[in-house]
Amino acid sequence: MITGEIKSRIDAVWNAFWTGGIANPIEVIEQITYLLFLRRLDERHTLEENRATRTRKPMTHRVFPEGADEKGRPYDQYRWSRLSNLSPAEMYTVVSEHVFPWLRTLGGNGSTYEHHMKDARFTIPTPALLAKVVDLLAAVPMEDRDTKGDVYEYMLSKIASAGQNGQFRTPRHIIRLMVELTAPQPRDVICDPACGTGGFLVAASEVVRERHPEVLHDTALAKHFHHDMFHGFDFDNTMLRIGSMNMLLHGIESPDIRYRDSLAQDHASEEEKYTLVLANPPFAGSLDYANTAKDLLQIVKTKKTELLFLALFLRLLKPGGRAAVIVPDGVLFGSSKAHKELRRKLIEEQKLDAVIKLPGGVFKPYAGVSTAILIFTKTNSGGTDHVWFYEVEADGWSLDDKRTPLLSEDKLGAVLRGPSGEAPNPTLTPEEHTRNNLPDILARWAERNGAERERPRTAQSFCVPKADIAAQGYDLSLNRYKEVVHEAVEHRPPKEILAELAKLEEEIQQGMKELEGMLE
Repeated sequence: MITGEIKSRIDAVWNAFWTGGIANPIEVIEQITYLLFLRRLDERHTLEENRATRTRKPMTHRVFPEGADEKGRPYDQYRWSRLSNLSPAEMYTVVSEHVFPWLRTLGGNGSTYEHHMKDARFTIPTPALLAKVVDLLAAVPMEDRDTKGDVYEYMLSKIASAGQNGQFRTPRHIIRLMVELTAPQPRDVICDPACGTGGFLVAASEVVRERHPEVLHDTALAKHFHHDMFHGFDFDNTMLRIGSMNMLLHGIESPDIRYRDSLAQDHASEEEKYTLVLANPPFAGSLDYANTAKDLLQIVKTKKTELLFLALFLRLLKPGGRAAVIVPDGVLFGSSKAHKELRRKLIEEQKLDAVIKLPGGVFKPYAGVSTAILIFTKTNSGGTDHVWFYEVEADGWSLDDKRTPLLSEDKLGAVLRGPSGEAPNPTLTPEEHTRNNLPDILARWAERNGAERERPRTAQSFCVPKADIAAQGYDLSLNRYKEVVHEAVEHRPPKEILAELAKLEEEIQQGMKELEGMLE
């Protein structure tokens, strides 16, 4: 959790870009990302220097090469700590003419982030703006992993608040809810086929660290965690750079974040490779059959991207693997042959665990689409018994374009923490629950095979047997199964009502006679 002082420093960085002529929030975060990466390289080089000094041995993993570049500039002067002491004009020359060309050559040592740097573009327009941004970033503390990650997450939140490119950012409390529901384990292999800024992978890494601290102390588990656990695809190179930096600053040494058009490319090399899929893929409408991977069309013959992504998730998962994914409401009740067939496959051939209906304002201000979270397990042999439904009425924030918090910070999100981040708080009061349903979702999810089976369909959550869903043509819309409570109305006896009407008629007749007498 970052303080108000740190937030104000980051706000100052953004304001400097805006007043300096860079108004696109994606471009701002991209330029900040390059500078933070340069700072990170300097930190790594310093650690190597200190290790060499302690051991009295030569440096074995130099980040900045010895000697000078082809223009005669010593590589040592590329370092963040050296740049920050230069005059604005000289700093600008070094960064634009020396540092960035060098950054584009870093792809050879295996890091996916360094691979994505080959397209790095320096677009800060003036020496004065560069010097100001470097000074401001130097004042932002990023000594430990938690602070680094939180700082970058706060920067990424600016993308959504700017009202542009918001499709890249799923609300972090919804991401955390989905990760908690799937409970990632130390040996999981996790994939987000439309990773954007890497939010799902970052949240999964944080939950694994919190729930399974042994992952950092066991040599084999640590190697898996840093090199083999996290996989993300995207076809936007800017997002790949940003997502890789997000993972790096959250302490993942070498995540697999790479370019891939998930719906267009064949998936033979990725088939049944992952044990957990977490995703909120973009639903852009339709694709041409010619541009769609043939192995996906074998699962469901359609042009609809929302159905193709579900087919992709089934293709990527190992048997026994699980998924928590966001889908538009149309997936739940669409009447086309492809919609019905995919829902039938999920229920009859795999194991559909839950349908969590989200309120319409969750993705505001940049999208008002109604969505749901689907949770399922790939079995290839069925297994659906009951499907758990939950209707989320409040997620802790207002459902208008402002999305203002409705509770104090320690009572927001799915996992409640004390004001200082210590042990979880008690459950919310009934009144607080009306503003934040997320902790209740986790509590009731844990009871889905027990007490939840007995809940009436008038409740906020309930279970529906597979047979009932099949009888409804595999319709998964919650309102198909939810029963409405009708309030009892106390009716008066008919004789009493008739007597009152007769009395009223008598009074009217008497009034008419009196009126006639007055007119005479």
